[in-house]
This record gives sequence, structure tokens and C-alpha cells, in this order.
Amino acid sequence: MKVPTKVIAAFLLGAGIVGGVATAATTQPLGVKVCVDKKTQAIFLAGSSGCSTARTPLTLGAPTIDVKSIAALVTPSVVTIKVTSSLGSGTGSGSVYKSDSNVSYIITNNHVIENAVTTGTISVELLNGNSLVAQIVGRDSTYDLAVLKVNRGNLPTVTVGDSSKISVGDPVVAIGSPLGLASTVTSGIVSALNRPVTTGTSGAESFVNAIQTDAAINPGNSGGALLDSLGRIIGVNSAIATLSSGAVSGNIGVGFSIPINEAKRVIDELIATGKSTRPFLGVEFDTTFTGTGAKILRLTSGEAAEKAGISVGSIITSIGGLRIADTTAAVVRIRSYAPGSTVSIVVDLPNGTDKTFTVTLGSTPSR
Repeated sequence: MKVPTKVIAAFLLGAGIVGGVATAATTQPLGVKVCVDKKTQAIFLAGSSGCSTARTPLTLGAPTIDVKSIAALVTPSVVTIKVTSSLGSGTGSGSVYKSDSNVSYIITNNHVIENAVTTGTISVELLNGNSLVAQIVGRDSTYDLAVLKVNRGNLPTVTVGDSSKISVGDPVVAIGSPLGLASTVTSGIVSALNRPVTTGTSGAESFVNAIQTDAAINPGNSGGALLDSLGRIIGVNSAIATLSSGAVSGNIGVGFSIPINEAKRVIDELIATGKSTRPFLGVEFDTTFTGTGAKILRLTSGEAAEKAGISVGSIITSIGGLRIADTTAAVVRIRSYAPGSTVSIVVDLPNGTDKTFTVTLGSTPSR
């Protein structure tokens, strides 16, 4: 469900009303009470009697998160995804990202639907219980993202937020279908940012520069929405921590979400072309290195690192101002950028000195 960001910004600045549509208002200590039209998504200031049945109540700018309002606003945009194939069946979650009069596009995790890529079926269950056959538009296992299409238009869509604006401690809401229980809503906070997370099997890993949250996330939440205090999607829920390697675990207060700013680029490419790209530094790391940082074993001729003058044997210690602890952290951090981005990379050179390089990342097809 899309809420115009300019209108929200106007509410927080403060002014008046034009033609009955709220374009600005003074923020009160307990937030601004508004009503979101369920059909047009227009925002109106709430009257003394509250909102009509055709509008959803929402509080903007409140010091504490209004989970009830966010759930009412966003739950219709979050779906249950059911997969059946020769490899087995399972459920996951997704969010309606775009919708026109004929079709709707739904974002989810690649691992939710990958068993049905060659054989099997994928269905999407809406809040009202209707089930729709879904087709895979495109997928990217590197980022663990996928886009589905259903032949049903005018579905309510999520409002896209800005994951670069969130901070540790910010309140968040997770909506999805854990264990197949549709439209489950949980809340918590942002526990950490830029958390390097890998999922998948060796040689087919997904690398996520994750948002960590303590909002309850369980198996089946994968692909669902992580929302900020205004109900805007800031992350695609992707993974949970387990207490031991390979263990099947429920929520232990450590969940991970793909930041929407990182995901959006990939999602838009998949919708436009069915394929996606990733940034390319042009290095192979030394996986036997046990020190702090990521040691470069080889360079790809003519690619970004070599063009910038970085030498073999150098140890990357910082990328874009973020400390790099190991190889995984380096890969995750690079992949958080878009191809063509200019990035500051600090390395310890083989001669023992450190140097900062300005690197323009290349581009390569994602898998």
C-alpha cells in the first residue's frame, strides 16, 4: 500500500489543509492522527470522530511505534507463498511491490521458491484467502532475492522506505507467515546494522549486509516485510540465527533482513529484464588468511582493483568507512554497493604501510 512520501514529510513539517486532503500539520507530542483511504491511498487528517470504515487509521511521527495501525495498513500487502515440487513443499512470505490494472509483482527470497524453478508450482495466498498461481519473473541467488508475478491487478502495495535512514534501537515491525501462519505480526527494534551474513551451501552462498532485529522471525517469515515506524518496508526478512550448525531453530531474538535500498536495485532489474547484476571488485581473496581483514590472493586483469592500483598481497581493512574483519565482511560490503559506485578502500600494503584507494566498481551478471 503506497503512502506518498511527500505527504508524510509535509505532515512532519506542519502547516494546514488544502481541499480536505492533509498536506501538512503541526506534529503533536503523541503524533499526528491520520486516515489512509483504502482505495486511493490518499492521506487525510483524522477528525474528532476518527476514521470511517473506508479508511485505515494511522499515527505519524509518534514517539512509540503504533503496531496496530501498521498491521492494519500493511497486512493486506503481505502474502503467503506456497511452493510444491518434486523436492518437497514449503511456505514463505512475500510483499506486493508493484501492481497495475492487470498484474502484480511480489518480492520474496530466492530460497523460498528455488525448488520450483524447473518443476513444481508456486501459489500466492492473499489476505482474503484467495489463491493465485505465480510465475517467476527473475531471481538472484547471490542476494537471495526473487520476483514473482500474478495475473491479478490493483493489489495493495507496500510503501518503500529508506534503509539508510534507520539506526540501532529504532522500532520495527515484521509481517509474514511463520510456520504457514498467515499475516503474523511481531515487533522489536533494529539490533545492529551492516551485519555480514551468509546463507546457502558452499559455492552457492548468498551474501547479505543485513539489518539485525529482535522482532520475532521464524521459518516461513522468509521473504516477508520488515517495516519502520511509519509502515514503510525497510528490509526483506531472510534468515534467523541457530544455536548450532545445521540445527532447526525458531526465534531466538536474532533475525536478519536484506536492506531495502540494496534489494530495490536488484528487484527493479529483475522486473525490467528478468536478470540482475552485482558490483565487481575483481579480486580473489586468500581463504587461508587468519589475520584481521581480507587478503587479496589474485587480481582480475583490467578490473576495478587493478585499475585503482591495489596490489596482490594487500589486506583490505576498511571499505566505505566500515571496518573489515574478514573475507566474508569484505564480500558483503562490496555487494552492498551498486555497480559503478565509487568506493574508498583502505588496505595494508605488502610493504607494511597502509594506503587509501578510490575504486570505481565494475559490473558482472549475478547468478
